[in-house]
Amino acid sequence: MVLGVSKDGMVSHHNFRDKYDLPFVLLSDTEKKVIKQFGVLNEKGGTTRSTFIVDENGKIIKEYRKVKVDGHAEEVLDFIRKWKPI
Repeated sequence: MVLGVSKDGMVSHHNFRDKYDLPFVLLSDTEKKVIKQFGVLNEKGGTTRSTFIVDENGKIIKEYRKVKVDGHAEEVLDFIRKWKPI
């Protein structure tokens, strides 16, 4: 399952999801509770783009911090394929 989390509101999430036809859930964390728990709140009050891969037991098995968009999806998919071959 893929989840996206940001501090933006739900209207913004719906617009973004629809614009890019995203097939996954976007969660709104306007109070920044999850963002703080994952340590991705930056010094300016924004978020540092990050990806966390979590196993079926809720354990974080891989972290990508300060993610650059280009090539990142492929990098994550490669990791997942090696971790849990289909």
